[in-house]
Amino acid sequence: MTRQEPGEGHTIHRDGVFDVSAAEDVARCLASARPGTQVRVDLTHVREFHDFGVAVLARALAACPARVSVRGLRQHHRRLLRYLGVTGTPDDGANAPA
Repeated sequence: MTRQEPGEGHTIHRDGVFDVSAAEDVARCLASARPGTQVRVDLTHVREFHDFGVAVLARALAACPARVSVRGLRQHHRRLLRYLGVTGTPDDGANAPA
C-alpha cells in the first residue's frame, strides 16, 4: 500500500473500494508520518468511495503531522473534506468529476 520514493517522501496508494477499513489503513500510515515530511495519498485507482471512509480520512488528515497531498478525489469528496474542516490538502489535479 505504501512506497518510499527517494528524496520525495512516501506515497500511499489505494485502489478498489475506499471504505472505512481502507481509510483506517491510510489513517494508520498518516499517524506514523514524521512531522514535516511529504506524504502523498494516491486514490486515482479507487473505483468506489464511501462517504464515511472519506470522513475517516478527513480526521486522519487533520491530525497528521506531515505535509499531505491527496490525489484522485472526486469533486464531491473534496467538498466533503472542506465541510469536515479539512483545508490545505493540495491535490495535483488528477480528479474525476463528481
